[in-house]
Amino acid sequence: MTVLACAAFAMFISLSALAQDVKVVRIATGPIDTTEFPFGGLIGNAISNPPGSRECDRGGNCGVPGLIANSQTTDGAYHNLLAIVRGDIDLALSQADVANWAFYSIGDFENKEPLTRVRIVARLYPSTIHLLARKGAKITSVKDLAGKRVSVDGEGTATRFTVKAVLAAFGVKSTSVHMQILDVTAATTALKEGRIDAMFLVSGAPVLALEDLSRSAPFELVPISGPTAEKLTHAFPFYTLGTIPANTYGEHPEIQTVDVGTVLVARDDLDDELGFGIANAIWHERNKALFEAGHSRGKLMDPKLAAHGLGVPMQTGAGRYYISKSLMTPPPAIAPAEPSKPLPVRPAARQTNPAPAAKTPAPITPAPAPIPTPPTEPAETPATGSSTP
Repeated sequence: MTVLACAAFAMFISLSALAQDVKVVRIATGPIDTTEFPFGGLIGNAISNPPGSRECDRGGNCGVPGLIANSQTTDGAYHNLLAIVRGDIDLALSQADVANWAFYSIGDFENKEPLTRVRIVARLYPSTIHLLARKGAKITSVKDLAGKRVSVDGEGTATRFTVKAVLAAFGVKSTSVHMQILDVTAATTALKEGRIDAMFLVSGAPVLALEDLSRSAPFELVPISGPTAEKLTHAFPFYTLGTIPANTYGEHPEIQTVDVGTVLVARDDLDDELGFGIANAIWHERNKALFEAGHSRGKLMDPKLAAHGLGVPMQTGAGRYYISKSLMTPPPAIAPAEPSKPLPVRPAARQTNPAPAAKTPAPITPAPAPIPTPPTEPAETPATGSSTP
């Protein structure tokens, strides 16, 4: 064999081995002008570590060895949950509230197939529940939405489910609100043109679409605050009190609101070692600067909250990572049954129907307790509009 042939053969063997080591995963994010889209890209950068990359401790990538992660835009959080269950995608961003309600088929999901194949990889950052009102619409609180035309975001998002929970908590019946399903681009245009009075959007502030809107059609930011908001966060661990910093969208003071946890989810058959590696890469100290520099929400990521207050089961490998870092309490171990002492041997009695032999009970894996169901709507409020189906 010639030297050239030997070199070509060696290169073929090397490339074949390289190809076998590559693992590609797809990350579903959200609409391109929301926070989820760029943040999905940050996650992809954090967990990727293609073959041939410089080692982490030598200044290279600190992702999963051999992994290449590609992020892609989607319709939103609920669409992503369905895509995960179908196996169309490997990882996805979603909302912790809707992931829980869809998993247990409660609230608005009562008559839908429970999404029991969803698993949590990490709780990442708090997303902001934005409530915007058209100037002059005379909307200063959630209660003022009765009788108004309100966008609750697109069909594939989870926003409308969160909105119904917020309305119910404030005693506003959803049928008293003219709710319209418009994606973020259509909603901002409709608000600018006066075809709607208000819009909800759940995404980490600042949101690119709202920054653009504030430069062409200033709007009012409506607080979601007070004792009712506090009760909501006490009842549901995935909700927290939050703020929209002053002057985030044009000139305005700091606005009190409610945040909801943004979670990274996978399907229950994601490889355990891969799940461990993804969790390890996301929370690797070297990747902290990557998230903080990439988006202001990255500064709010907290590993201590990554595995808490979710209600949906943790992906097995990710759970093993959190346990190893004392960020999650391991499930209680089930002690094996003590062997019984041998009884004195006696002559066996004749039995017409011998009893079946006792079986050793299989170990029981404790299931996570479901989070309480979403707030229910007030029973008696006259309907003045149409509700979202």
